[in-house]
Amino acid sequence: MFSGERRLDPSQILVIGFGIVILIGSFLLSTPWAVKEGSINWLTALFTATSAVCVTGLVVVDTQTHWTLFGQVIILLLIQIGGLGIMSFATFFFLLLGKKINLRQRIIMQQAINKHSVEGIVNIFRYLLFFSFTIEAIGTILLAIHWTSLMGIKKALWFGLFHSVSAFNNAGFDLFGNFRSLTGFSTDLITNFIISSLIILGGLGFVVVHEIYSLKKVAKLSLHAKVTLISTAILIITGTILILSCEYNHALSEYTWSGKLVASYFQAVTPRTAGFNTVDLGGLLIPTQLLIMVLMFIGGSPGSTAGGIKTTTFTLLWLAIYSLLKGKKDTEIYGRRIRYEDVLRALSIALLSVFFIIFITFLILLTHKTDMLKAMFEVISALGTVGLTLGLTTDLNSLGRVLIIITMFVGRLGPLTIGYALAYQKKQPDLRYPEGKIMLG
Repeated sequence: MFSGERRLDPSQILVIGFGIVILIGSFLLSTPWAVKEGSINWLTALFTATSAVCVTGLVVVDTQTHWTLFGQVIILLLIQIGGLGIMSFATFFFLLLGKKINLRQRIIMQQAINKHSVEGIVNIFRYLLFFSFTIEAIGTILLAIHWTSLMGIKKALWFGLFHSVSAFNNAGFDLFGNFRSLTGFSTDLITNFIISSLIILGGLGFVVVHEIYSLKKVAKLSLHAKVTLISTAILIITGTILILSCEYNHALSEYTWSGKLVASYFQAVTPRTAGFNTVDLGGLLIPTQLLIMVLMFIGGSPGSTAGGIKTTTFTLLWLAIYSLLKGKKDTEIYGRRIRYEDVLRALSIALLSVFFIIFITFLILLTHKTDMLKAMFEVISALGTVGLTLGLTTDLNSLGRVLIIITMFVGRLGPLTIGYALAYQKKQPDLRYPEGKIMLG
């Protein structure tokens, strides 16, 4: 991955690395030891491996009933590798073997978590691994203790481990069978709290978590950390209030007040971008489904296990619009001016994502008998690496599965990373053309 005569740029290495892991996972899932019964379908194995590595959670077969313990372990390993990233495990083995990580490798690590510089990048990756495994272990123990009365200690430990890793990595895979996800725990406060906490911690971004751990005063947090934390809190609180308001007398009508609040909170957290659900999404009102689509599109934070265009991108776009309406030349926040390049990057990510969603939705509508809401919900879920569905996933034909596989892959790595990997970039000449004017709006 790190050596060779031909020099690949960091974007190409990340794309190739994820692709190789997906192919290896597909091969392992297509072996007789991975499937409980029935014929082995290569496309099903590829879809499942892609969904696991891209930490999405969309499945065409039920994880509990279709895959053996071996298959489930493979899926768990793919989730872990995909969630923490190829570079995390490459770094782990480099450190384990006592090898020095050179500048080129640090640049690849930097791009893997979207950090602005390589300064302190190795220490961040060390902390990333320590923090991730520690939180997953705590989640495993807490879930196992809580679920022991339901299924016995042995099964509770396995279920605790699987769902802790799946939740922290925002994957959304579950072992409860019949595509039920966590609907059996819709009013279980402890399960909801543990799973949602794992989702939030995994979706904040390792750079932010490392910064919080390193600093004692919140006031000293970087601009990136402040924007991430505030935007995350606003989206969760706003989402909870809106879902509760929409579904109070509808999907949640039979719940107690506390049950309604717990279910609304969980459904506000999981679209960013975990994929678990505690209520039947198909039974929600259309406005609620549209709200979930917006939350899935925004996603989590940069450098995290989550997908979407990211909270910082969404915030930056709103700040740019606000600055434009106020007649300001610069986009500003907390006494800081945002670089023009960052604003342009945010706009590019959002527009590329919108165009990609429209294109894939068009192709699915062209090849499937379904309505636009279901199709677009599925595509946004795949691009945001969420894993929520209105029931279309299992009805996808071969072409539809391939389209969603591509969408999940693009969503995990990001449209810009894919674009950089495919585009031929040459050094630009140091010149600027005369300014031109175009009429807008």
